[in-house]
Amino acid sequence: MIWIIAIVACLASLLTLISGFGLGTILMPVFGLFFPLPVAVALTGVVHFLNNIFKLSLLGANASREMVIRFGIPSVIGGIAGALLLGYLDNMKPLFSYKMGDSLYSVSPLGFVISIVMIFFALMEIVPALKALNFTSQFLTAGGVLSGFFGGLSGHQGALRSAFLVNTGLPKEVYIATGVVIACMVDLSRLPVYFNGFMNGEVSGQWQILLVATLSAFAGAWVGNRFMKKITLEAVQKLTAVMIIAIAVLLGMGIR
Repeated sequence: MIWIIAIVACLASLLTLISGFGLGTILMPVFGLFFPLPVAVALTGVVHFLNNIFKLSLLGANASREMVIRFGIPSVIGGIAGALLLGYLDNMKPLFSYKMGDSLYSVSPLGFVISIVMIFFALMEIVPALKALNFTSQFLTAGGVLSGFFGGLSGHQGALRSAFLVNTGLPKEVYIATGVVIACMVDLSRLPVYFNGFMNGEVSGQWQILLVATLSAFAGAWVGNRFMKKITLEAVQKLTAVMIIAIAVLLGMGIR
């Protein structure tokens, strides 16, 4: 299992450079195949945070202080709320159970919600109407809360953050750096809730997997940055989206 996760983490990190998807969007479904969903979200969150800390050391100085305050602080509030909801949904009874062949499967509220979120954000990267979503600066506070909320709930924060920040008029370098800073802020808000609330032992006991996944993600980013052009390849993007949707359907059906 650990080698599968290592390979996927490396490929996921590399794919972020050519597919448009974030590391967490690709990596979380894979963790979800091996771990309970709350643990999968938390493990992905740790890898995502460490990867962003690396980016922060390179880009953080270029971030817009105004956008970090106007968008980042509401994102922190939303991140905490999303993380708390994750714990609440995890404690709810299954919605229903069903048999397929000789196997019995249960559909949990958390699995159902996470699968819907995964499908929506996968479609958001490939459906033109959803890709074109963007909002004026008057919605920055609401956008921060919303993107942070989904970041805390499932780790999906990048697509919505981009939709709200894209019209702020920030230069490219400042825009990228600001996104990294805000992503770190959301990770810092949600990870303590995960650990202190409901999954401290389960996640901390997986330090080997975390280490391997993190180093593999770094390796994938380094290879991609060195040898591949930072462009979006439509075929790769669509294939990635289809894979994410397929895993989301399985998770939503309680099959793993």
